[in-house]
Amino acid sequence: IRTALTEANNGTLPDAEVTLSIEEGAKLAERTLNSRLGITGGLSVLGTTGIVVPFSCAAWIDSIHRGIDVARAEGLTHIAGSTGNVSEKAVQKVYDLPDTALIEMGDFVGGMLKYLRRHPVPRLTIAGGIAKMTKLGQGKLDLHSKRGQADMPALAQLAATGGAPASVTDTIAACPTVAEAFLLTTAAHIPLGTLIAQSALRTVEETLAPAPCAVDVMVFDRSGQCVGQAGPSLPQT
Repeated sequence: IRTALTEANNGTLPDAEVTLSIEEGAKLAERTLNSRLGITGGLSVLGTTGIVVPFSCAAWIDSIHRGIDVARAEGLTHIAGSTGNVSEKAVQKVYDLPDTALIEMGDFVGGMLKYLRRHPVPRLTIAGGIAKMTKLGQGKLDLHSKRGQADMPALAQLAATGGAPASVTDTIAACPTVAEAFLLTTAAHIPLGTLIAQSALRTVEETLAPAPCAVDVMVFDRSGQCVGQAGPSLPQT
C-alpha cells in the first residue's frame, strides 16, 4: 500500500489515511467457514487473490485444529466432526448445534481425534456417510479413497454378526461398493448401519483414550437420513 501511494504521488509518500474494505464483505462471509475460526463480521483476506495455493492436507488439518480451539474458547461442551456437507447438516439438525460446534473433518478423522486427545471437549459426535464410517470402523484414520478402500470381506463378517445368512455375506464380500452391500442388508433386514456405527465408535474411543470425552457416532445416507448410531444418550432419529 505504501509503495502504491508513493508511486501515485510522484515518488513521495503522502499523508494519507487508508481504509480497506470488501463490498458486502459481512454478507459474503456468511458463505464461508470464517465464523468457525473466530473471524466474524467480514472476510479474511489472503494475499491478493484470497486463494491458498497449493491446497494441502496440512492446511486442512490445521483448520480443524483452529475450529476446535474456537469451540473450546467459546466454552462449547459438545462438538460434531463430519465427513461432508450432508452429514454436517444432518447432525446439526439432530442436536441443534451452533455453527462453531461443527468441525468439517472431511477425511482427516485422525487429525481431529489426535488433537482432541490433547485438547478434549466433554462431548463429541462423529457423523459421516456409510462408506467412510465403514473404513473408520475398520481402523482407518484417513478416510480418503487414495489411502485405502473398505475391506469388503471384513464388512461381510460384520454383517454376519448381525444375523446375515451366508448367501448375503458371500454377496457382500464380492460387492464393489459399500453402498451396494448396504442395500443388500437393508432388504434382508440386517442392521448394518448400526453395526458400522458400533465398530466406528470403538475406533474413535481407542484413538481418543485416555481423553475424558463422551462419544457417539451417527451414520447417514446420502439423503441425510440416519441409518445407524452408537454411543451414550443418543437422540431418537
